[in-house]
Order: sequence, then C-alpha cells, then structure tokens
Amino acid sequence: MSRTHDREILRLAVPAFLALAAEPLFLLADAAIVGHLGTAPLAGLGIAAAVLQTAVGLCVFLAYGTTASVARYLGAGDTRGALTQGIDGIWLAVLIGGVTTVLGVAVTTPLVELFGASAAVEEQAVAYLRIAFLGTTPLLVMLATTGVLRGLQDTRTPLAVAVLGNAVNVALNLLLVYGAGLGIAGSAWGSVLAQVLSAGVLSAVVVRAARREGASLRPDRAGIRAAAHAGVPLVIRTLTLRAALLVTTYAVTLGALTDTDQAADLAAHQLALTLWTFLAFVLDAVAIAAQAITGRYLGAGDVAGTRAVTDRMVQWGLWSGMVTGALLALASPVLGPLFTSDPAVHDRLAGVLLVAAAGQPIAGIVFVLDGVLIGAGDGRSLALAQTVVLVVYTPAAFLAVALGGGLLGVWIAFSGVFMGARWVVLTRRARSEAWLVTGTPTAA
Repeated sequence: MSRTHDREILRLAVPAFLALAAEPLFLLADAAIVGHLGTAPLAGLGIAAAVLQTAVGLCVFLAYGTTASVARYLGAGDTRGALTQGIDGIWLAVLIGGVTTVLGVAVTTPLVELFGASAAVEEQAVAYLRIAFLGTTPLLVMLATTGVLRGLQDTRTPLAVAVLGNAVNVALNLLLVYGAGLGIAGSAWGSVLAQVLSAGVLSAVVVRAARREGASLRPDRAGIRAAAHAGVPLVIRTLTLRAALLVTTYAVTLGALTDTDQAADLAAHQLALTLWTFLAFVLDAVAIAAQAITGRYLGAGDVAGTRAVTDRMVQWGLWSGMVTGALLALASPVLGPLFTSDPAVHDRLAGVLLVAAAGQPIAGIVFVLDGVLIGAGDGRSLALAQTVVLVVYTPAAFLAVALGGGLLGVWIAFSGVFMGARWVVLTRRARSEAWLVTGTPTAA
C-alpha cells in the first residue's frame, strides 16, 4: 500500500514541487537583479516584498480552499460541481483583487513608513510597491485557477505556466531595469506583466474545462458568498502566519544600531527570507499533494485511506526537510555573492542560513500537516492554532532583540520558537479524529 501511496504522492508532488520552486524565482530574480543596483534598493525590495506578500498571502485560501472543495467534489464523482466551485472562487479573486489594488496603491507610503527604515530605503520600497500592487488581481486569479487545477488532480498545467511566467519575468526585469534604465520600478513592472500573462493562460484552461462539463461561467452570488465564508478561517490562519513574518522583519529593523547596520541587516534578512520562502515552497510540494489527496479521499468517504496516506506524507515531509536543510547548509557560504557585492551582507547572511538550515526537518513536517488539515477543510482549528503560535512567538522575537541577539538572534527565535510551536499544535491536531469529516463541502 505504501508504494501505491508513494506513486500517488509523486504524481502530484513532483510537478507541484517544480511549479512551487519556480514561483519564488519571481522574488529571487528580482533580488538578484535589484541587488546589483545597491544595498538601499535591495533593502527597499525587502520591505516592499514583506508588505506585498502579506497582502497576497492573506488570500492564499483562494488556492488552498478551492483545492480542498474541488477535490472533495471530484472524490464524490461530481466533476461539474467541482468546476462550479472553482469558477466561484475565481470571481471571488477578481473582486478581492480589485479592492486590494485600489487600497494598496492609496496607502503605499504609510505602509512602508511603518517599518521605520531610512529615507533612502523607504524611497526604493515605495517606488517598487506602488507599481507591484497593480499586479494583485492577476496574482489572486493565479491562486484561484491553480487551486481549481490542483483539486482536479492536475499539477502539471500550473507547472508549465509557472515556468513560462518566470522566464518572461526574468527577461522583462533585465530589459526594464537595465535596458530601459527604470531601476527598481522596472523590476516591479516586469513582474506585473508576467503575472498578467500567467493569469490569462490559467484562466483559459479552467474556462475550457468548465465549458466541457457544462458548468456555468457566470458569477453566482450565493456561490461567491459561500466561498468567501469558507475562506474566513484560512484568512485568519494566513494572517497570523504573515504577521509572524512582519514581526520578524520589524524585529530585525529594531535590532540595528545605525542606518548602515540597518540596511545591511535588512538586505541580509531579505535574502535569507527569500531563500527560506523558496525552500518552503519546495517543501510545500508534498503539502499541495496532501490538500488534493486528502480532499479526494474524504470526499469519497475513505477515512482509513486518509490516515494511511497522511502517515506516508509526513514521512516524505521529514525526508524532504532533511535534504533541503543539508543543501542550504552546504551552500550558505557562497550564496551571498550571487545577490550582492556588499561584504557586510555576506557575513550576516551565512550565519542566518545555517540557522534556517537546522530548522528544515521540522518545517517539512509542519508544511505537510498544514496541507492535510487544509485539504480536510479544518480551517477553524488551523486559525486557532496559528493564533496561539503567534502569541507565543512575538515576545520571543523581541526578547532576542532586547538581549542583543540582532539579526541572528531573531532568526534563531523564528526557526526554534515559531516553527517549533507550529509543529506541536499541528501534530496534536493530526492525531485526533475531529478533522476526519467525509462527504462534499456542503455535507461536511
């Protein structure tokens, strides 16, 4: 049976792994290209990325919740119902994206000022973020359409689109930043245009499938409201996760003694967080498989199969974390020069990456269990658990600063306290029976 589960996990996880690994390359490409403009632009990108990822990350339920609900309908044998759920999710993405874009552009400067960075860093952050907010709607549509396809057990199409979008992003960034001389603003425009292209391609694939199954493409108010209501617990769960990352960035800012130290710390933190996010997406490949498989098994009423495949996926998460941790530790001395020529950033980055590497095995388990519970539609317990984790982690991060730990101390708190607390709460929930609810989303 384990071999059957392995084949099922690999069939979904391998394309998801490649697609998820490609997604952070949007930021890695931006970091590499912007980093060579100077330390202030790179530090500004760090602040802008933290804000933008928070705004978009709050809407990750458009992918996760849609994957779970579509997979449940698929497991119950109702493909048309699955696609109807998916279309409602896409319309919800358009509505949320429009509102977020308008609000984001209007409050860009106050958001950046909250971080208390120097004037030079703030100027670069505002220049990038105001343009980047224009890509919010296509980003959210990408999330929703990707969720539909994953729920249909198709992770190959999102992979192909991710590769295409990333290639276009790199080409446009190089052209606009250096060729057109637009600086950090060119990087933002390149990413926005690549996101529009990716969203268009994914939408076309889902629309074609919906027409084939006879699912309506019109916005359904009841369906959109239901999708929004189901997403609330996942929004709270994601809000607490994003808040923890913002707390981490703010703690790094407070820990610096001078503007020069602050710029170097923020630049190193941005690179470390981007690399950590890259590895998180890599580890999340099994979690994506977990969402789709768990939803399908519970939709079909197979509790025993759900338990068995969950145990196997946890093993995969642990092994994956051990591999990524070892690779990150080995590469830590040489990664800095790839992104910036500042030796101060190099010195800070190497130590932080070793700390991040040590936490990878726990991260692998955490991401898998998170995916299992999302696939089960267990959003309420996830929201409560992550709120508890945030309450525990926040004072630990500021205590690290107060004790003079600086950038390295904050990252020790992040890897040890934040990820450790998540491991505890998710493991306890997964061992219970409360999340093993069968049937379609309405019945569940």
